[in-house]
Amino acid sequence: MSQRTLVLLKPDTVRRGLVGEVLGRFEAKGLRIVAMDQRRIDGEQADQHYAEHVERDFYPPLRDFVTSGPLVALVLEGDEAVEVVRLLNGATDGRKAAPGTIRGDFSLSNRENLVHGSDSPESADREIKLWFPDFP
Repeated sequence: MSQRTLVLLKPDTVRRGLVGEVLGRFEAKGLRIVAMDQRRIDGEQADQHYAEHVERDFYPPLRDFVTSGPLVALVLEGDEAVEVVRLLNGATDGRKAAPGTIRGDFSLSNRENLVHGSDSPESADREIKLWFPDFP
């Protein structure tokens, strides 16, 4: 079943020059980039994106991190895209992520973990509308 999902290449991905490497992994898997934009976000957009986490103890440092520099937001499309992206991304904590995954190969952090992928088709719909409001 073809789906769309939101992916964020977080500021550490941009800062470390890994954008091409990460995009290449998604494309090599067969996912198509149907929207993409590099931008900086402010605290308000971070709060909207991470709305379910705003009251959690770990959120203020996450907010600081995600607003610390440019990131790349993209919409990927493909067969079961939500699940495929999450498998390619690997476990949230890069120290525990399996080798061969994006986080497993490039991250040693739980916070600076390179990528975000929507966790469900419903989240993907909400997040795509937030990041790409004019996208069909």
